[in-house]
Amino acid sequence: MNKLRIPESHTGVSKTLRLPENIVSDVQSLANIKNLSFNRVVISLLEFGLDNLDENDKEELEKIS
Repeated sequence: MNKLRIPESHTGVSKTLRLPENIVSDVQSLANIKNLSFNRVVISLLEFGLDNLDENDKEELEKIS
């Protein structure tokens, strides 16, 4: 099984997201446990998701990238 790795820092652009309250609560709890920012945890989760896409979705993404 793949493991979630949470890196220390990054650079990026600002985006606004609307998230369900239960997801916000879970991500904030994880951030608190790991002593990280909410943003850092969200980025790690998104990177993990992108790295573990279905093969068909990966191929489609690569075509447009």
